[in-house]
Amino acid sequence: MVAWFLSLSPVAQALAATCFTWAMTALGAGLVFFFRTIDRKVLDGMLGFAAGVMIAASFWSLLAPAIAMVEAEGGTAWLPAMVGFLSGGAFLWGVDKILPHIHPGFPAGEGREGVKTSWQRSVLLVLAITLHNIPEGLAVGVAFGAVAAGYPAASLGAALALAIGIGIQNLPEGAAVSVPLRREGMSRLRSFVYGQMSGAVEPAAGVIGAVAVVAMRPLLPYALSFAAGAMIYVVAEELIPESQAEKHSDVATIGVMLGFARVMGLDVGLG
Repeated sequence: MVAWFLSLSPVAQALAATCFTWAMTALGAGLVFFFRTIDRKVLDGMLGFAAGVMIAASFWSLLAPAIAMVEAEGGTAWLPAMVGFLSGGAFLWGVDKILPHIHPGFPAGEGREGVKTSWQRSVLLVLAITLHNIPEGLAVGVAFGAVAAGYPAASLGAALALAIGIGIQNLPEGAAVSVPLRREGMSRLRSFVYGQMSGAVEPAAGVIGAVAVVAMRPLLPYALSFAAGAMIYVVAEELIPESQAEKHSDVATIGVMLGFARVMGLDVGLG
């Protein structure tokens, strides 16, 4: 299996890795076949873990390589990282204001964001998690594209660690869609289908990220930092506030620490 993966092109590696992260979303959504509800404390811990994973991945697998690349070429190391990072956050902020969606955990009729629409609540829940998954898929694709570009600061181990970390944190995201839909009366199968659909965007975003980096190598530090900024925006705007909403702050914080440590260990161990 390892030899087969290594033999693939960077774009195919990105596709395979993001199909894995999509499968993890589906696995999380599959919890609806066993549970009608998930204990809020458990969910808050899972959301905190997801936040820790994304914070660690943003630095270890994206920002640090971007800075090292610019330093190796004698440029102003902090500038591309800052521009890309802020651009990624600004992009997600703009999409958040435009795309209709509703965050999990809000009662029916509340929590709608984006332009006004008559779309069903189930569709809006899927779109909310899809917002998370766009930068995650893009980040994985960019990481594999960076390896193909031949930068010493980019490693296959770091790209794999990023994909594994994002896959782990996709588990609660899938459940965050399917379980609330089941609680509102939707069948288990339909709840699962809607839940896994939120991860379907990741393979497309991963391929786009890998192709863009391979085709436009000078943009790589900006692309890595852009993905990092988008991921941190999701953490600060959604994951941490949701994990703290029910006052299980200790559980959520422990989850953040464990998620960060998990990705840090994967990145260093595989790098």
